[in-house]
Amino acid sequence: MRHHKPALTDPGALELQGRQPDPWESAEAAYRTAEAVVGRGRAGADPELTRRLIGLVDEVGLSVVAELWSRRPARSLPGALWRLYLLDQWVQRQPEEVGRAFTDGAGHAEVYRVIAGVAEPPSPQDLCALTRQILAGVFEGDLGVALERAAAFCQVMAVGLTQPGGDDIPGERVRQAARMRGTADDLQACARLWRQGDLH
Repeated sequence: MRHHKPALTDPGALELQGRQPDPWESAEAAYRTAEAVVGRGRAGADPELTRRLIGLVDEVGLSVVAELWSRRPARSLPGALWRLYLLDQWVQRQPEEVGRAFTDGAGHAEVYRVIAGVAEPPSPQDLCALTRQILAGVFEGDLGVALERAAAFCQVMAVGLTQPGGDDIPGERVRQAARMRGTADDLQACARLWRQGDLH
């Protein structure tokens, strides 16, 4: 059986290339591609396809995914996918830094740590595996649970980023923690919408 590269674009989206798309066309392409990626991944048990969808950013690049999905509302399917892939890329690229913040937060946010579902104490490699497991849950299993696990991960990170160390907490870490809390709230809302059949 031949496996094809996961397509982020459909014919309508391809027409946007080479010219400045209007906002309506960009939005339509974002929703179509998000539904196509999730629908194709959930359509059947194909481990190779799931693996490629999990590593979608590795194949097409973060800028391509950002162009398609990053400007959509946070509480939408493309918005949720963008945040899941962005979260995964952050962990994959900075596992040591993320690991320190997660460990700092885990003891102060135990319920969220348990929901996120990671070994204790987590190594950077464990956290890299966790975000890949969460992405796998988008395509096989309960997407609502995957979104809740990602939300819990963000909550632990938010707490960890505000824990004082040897020096005062840098302002950027405070801002990053606020973004993590906002992302957690959005992903939790997306999980509710998915269960209601309203995540589009």
